[in-house]
Order: sequence, then structure tokens, then C-alpha cells
Amino acid sequence: MNILTVNLLFSTLVFWIAAKLYLLPRLHELRPRSVLLPILLLHAFRHLGLMFLAPGGTYAGMAPQFAYPAAFGDLVAALLAVAAIPAVALNARGARLLVWVFNAEGTVDLIAAITLATVYGAAAHMGPAYWIPAFWVPALLVTHYITFIVLLRYWKERPNPASESGRGKERRIEERRAARRER
Repeated sequence: MNILTVNLLFSTLVFWIAAKLYLLPRLHELRPRSVLLPILLLHAFRHLGLMFLAPGGTYAGMAPQFAYPAAFGDLVAALLAVAAIPAVALNARGARLLVWVFNAEGTVDLIAAITLATVYGAAAHMGPAYWIPAFWVPALLVTHYITFIVLLRYWKERPNPASESGRGKERRIEERRAARRER
């Protein structure tokens, strides 16, 4: 039995349960931006995957066939998340496309890293980087899933430049006030 595999699967289950209890039932109430910005901020920390290449970050013998693709795949995902943050925050025209690119690359990177770690026996050499696949990767997997749901079900409309200012914002505030009065 590979303990790292158990940790990865169990942590994924726990993150999935948390999402199922607290976020997924409310997705229809939330604006895509409200869900995606925290997820993108979380993924902006994927630069920490470079730890697989840092001296002392892993034990000797870590297969470069795993370490390099995992580290640089995480870095690319972090850069894409950082690029998407202002676009989503400002409701920019290309925001949805940036989130799609980030989510596709980030998901493929995690699947590839898990596969390469298995093929090259990386678990035995994780050392201080053990927490990445045991805790961090499960959180990332679940948030990628949530992002796909938002992209496919809840972020259908084209960006509206007035949505964050002017009449659009005033209308949204008035709708919230009316909803509170009805309660």
C-alpha cells in the first residue's frame, strides 16, 4: 500500500465533501466572479511546485522525468491564474477564455504529474515536498472541477462592461435590497 496514494485520495474526498456541503449547492446563487477569484488566487500559489526542483525540497533520487514537468506545469498554471485574476475581476472581454485556458492546462498538469509520479516512483523521494501531493493537489483537483462547473453551467453570458459600474451595479444593489425586504 502506498501511503501517499491513500493521503491523496482521502484528502480529495475531504475537499470534495466540503465543496459538496458548502459551495456546490450555492453555485446557482453566486456570480462566476465570486467563485472564480478565490480559486484563481489559490492556484496562483502553484509556483510552489518549483519545490520539486529546489535543493532539499525532495530526497535524492527524485526522477527528473517527474520533477521537471510537475514543477514547470505548476508554474505555468500559476502564471495563467495570475493572468486571469485581473481579467475576471474587471469582467474583461477575454476573461472566460483565460479561465478556460488556465483550467485546461492546470487539470492536464495535475493528471500528468500524478501519472508521472506513479510511473517513476516519486512517492519514495518526496521528502519535504510530501505535502504537495498529499494535501495541495487534492484541493487543486476539486477546485478545477468546480471551475469546470462554473464555466459550463453558470458563466454563459458575454462580459458586460456596465456590470461592475453605473446602471448595472445600481440595478443589482436595488435587486438585493428588494430581496431582503421580501424576506
